[in-house]
Amino acid sequence: MGGIFGVASKSSCILDLFFGIDYHSHLGTRRGGMAVYDKKRGFDRVIHNIENAPFRTKFDGDIGEMEGNLGIGCISDNEPQPLLVRSHLGNFAITTVGKINNMDELIANCFKNGCTHFLEMSGGSVNPTEMVAALINQKDNMIEGIRYAQEVIEGSMTMLILTPKGILAARDRLGRTPLIVGKKEDACCVSFESFAYLNLGYEDLKELGPGEIVAVTPDGVETLQKPGEEMRICSFLWVYYGYPTSAYEGVNVEEMRYHCGDMLARRDRGEVNPDIVAGVPDSGIAHAIGYANQSGVPFARPFIKYTPTWPRSFMPTQQSQRNLIARMKLIPVHRLIKDKSLLMIDDSIVRGTQLRETTEFLYRNGAKEVHIRPACPPLLYGCKYLNFSRSKSEMDLITRRVIAKREGENVSDKVLADYADPNSTNYKEMLEEIRKELNFTSLKFHRLDDLKASIGISPCKLCTYCWDGKE
Repeated sequence: MGGIFGVASKSSCILDLFFGIDYHSHLGTRRGGMAVYDKKRGFDRVIHNIENAPFRTKFDGDIGEMEGNLGIGCISDNEPQPLLVRSHLGNFAITTVGKINNMDELIANCFKNGCTHFLEMSGGSVNPTEMVAALINQKDNMIEGIRYAQEVIEGSMTMLILTPKGILAARDRLGRTPLIVGKKEDACCVSFESFAYLNLGYEDLKELGPGEIVAVTPDGVETLQKPGEEMRICSFLWVYYGYPTSAYEGVNVEEMRYHCGDMLARRDRGEVNPDIVAGVPDSGIAHAIGYANQSGVPFARPFIKYTPTWPRSFMPTQQSQRNLIARMKLIPVHRLIKDKSLLMIDDSIVRGTQLRETTEFLYRNGAKEVHIRPACPPLLYGCKYLNFSRSKSEMDLITRRVIAKREGENVSDKVLADYADPNSTNYKEMLEEIRKELNFTSLKFHRLDDLKASIGISPCKLCTYCWDGKE
């Protein structure tokens, strides 16, 4: 995934930028970066690997050396950024969050249009942020360039561009990721997460609409391109990725998760009688509180995440190591597990590996029953629009593996649509196969219609592709 943050101030922006970026650390685990502009010193930039240490630790020594009143930065799960660019449009820094699916086509077109080269990252891939800069530079001015990039990129792209005059902020053409402007005296900021600037003294000023382009200066924000009518903001931001204190399109993440758990409990009424309800830390906790409040079943924490040495969601790329880390984080509370019937709510089931490990962990500690209630529908499609997962194939999804056993690997969208229908026989039999494979006492997913109602904005504005394949 990833998160971006920028500051335009009449005085030094360094500390606000540092803390604003740090508040996006839950969105990425690989790299962080800051770029600033100072009238005397020009552009300055620093990028660090944050796989084994948090952003704040890695960048603490840099903030005393950097100067500037304008700055942008990011937490990234993939490419190093921000990038510093020199072109016919002038000097600028750029950082992005999103995904490019037609990279080879864009590279070929850039070469035809006069671009001489791209720098390859490790693995031979082109940095998507460099590609965005190359597309922008094909036009006569920044705004035309941003529009062009948004038109030709297949996937999604939200960006911040730092110039000597201020920050250009552009939300993805269909608003798949959020972008919000905050304001305080003598400064403005622009942020992926709406909570990231509150403790810095900023107040909400403006949430960009889909495809909207604005210029952010210390004095305020000017709209350079009005927002489009069509929106497809990612529903999974509320379910999992978004921080509890954030709000997107006016809907708070924590409150949405309470609604989600409430609806799960209503669907469960009379079917199960657990002793306690618990959330898989951290993202499942609010869903579980909503379930407990509606059902009357006590909320408890039968295991606790050990935060002193596992404060962030560091996960290595090897699955075996990921499983070990997931186990190391959780410490059991035996008296809340032994001989108890537990109902556990997790944000989702992807591969199923970690949740199976958690279930076996509970059984080993004496649990009598383990009922699982994922807070979203079964994931049937890999996301085409955001870098949510390290999965290389849809066959990494436990749902698709179960369907492949039943139907073969080449499954039509019509068949998949039937498996997505909670009233179909295929859906019910798929859930039973997953339940048996992962050794749950019972399994029931959040329904898609209930998920949309949990969020509460117009369903046509939500992207639900990973569950129903609809673009």
